[in-house]
Amino acid sequence: MTNAVLFDLDGTLVDTAPDFIIAVNQLRRDHGLKELSDQTITVQVSNGSAALTQLALDITPKNPDFETARQQLLDYYLTCIGSRSILFEGYEKLLNALKNAHISWGIVTNKPLLYSQTLLEKLTLAQDCSVLICPDHVSKSKPDPEGLLLAAEMLKCHTSDIIYVGDHHRDIQAGRQAGMKTIAASFGYIEPNDCIDNWQADYIVTQPSDIQTIVEAVFSCKI
Repeated sequence: MTNAVLFDLDGTLVDTAPDFIIAVNQLRRDHGLKELSDQTITVQVSNGSAALTQLALDITPKNPDFETARQQLLDYYLTCIGSRSILFEGYEKLLNALKNAHISWGIVTNKPLLYSQTLLEKLTLAQDCSVLICPDHVSKSKPDPEGLLLAAEMLKCHTSDIIYVGDHHRDIQAGRQAGMKTIAASFGYIEPNDCIDNWQADYIVTQPSDIQTIVEAVFSCKI
């Protein structure tokens, strides 16, 4: 039997907000605007570059300058990517434990491949990551389960033998639809008005170290 643990990237596996804070506030400075607080930016990181552009400049995608601004934000982000991002505390031990137990781990994210791959390389995670699925690889991103199903196929692993960890309702939706056990990461980038209890995740964790106990229970193993 092959088991695997899959993670969302931003706000679940890696604390990427510090890099986005740099990029968003640089874009605001370009437009003569005051910097936003770290927390204001952080809670929008999981919603992607469009949401961050809208936050930064208070414009909608219908604005004719929106796409230019979004690309500028991404350019700033690529310049500083990985400079301040770190694994959430507790993951280094967990990933090593999974590796030693021969349990594959990978990432299914709505973050485009260019940025995901660059980040993993900067953090020296690429070598041990068994599968990386980005929007570039699928026709529909999360909450559609396509990416998770593709990851299962690539890992040669039945979906019932996979745990998916995420910090957004869309992650849990995708995991449930794919037939995987789901873990909601309450330490992630959750918006203040969002209620994690309503996501219907199989488990909720407050820190990465809690995941090990769940892995051991679900897979009936000791890691």
